[in-house]
Amino acid sequence: MSSPAAEGKVSDAPKTEWPELVGRKIKEAKEKIKADRPDLKVEVVTVGTRVTEEFNMKRVRLWVDTVAEVPRIG
Repeated sequence: MSSPAAEGKVSDAPKTEWPELVGRKIKEAKEKIKADRPDLKVEVVTVGTRVTEEFNMKRVRLWVDTVAEVPRIG
């Protein structure tokens, strides 16, 4: 017996993960998640930030930790 994926069928279940967004820009990731699941709230969180631990079916957290530009005075 083969799986639906093996037969080339796409699941009708709503998307719950976006592994293809690892390494992408935050804006791009947020837009993709909102396009796939407009019902979700997307939160951008710096790695190491303390957050609540409850599971929320209407939230996706984007964990970020990269310095995108040279830090400078000004």
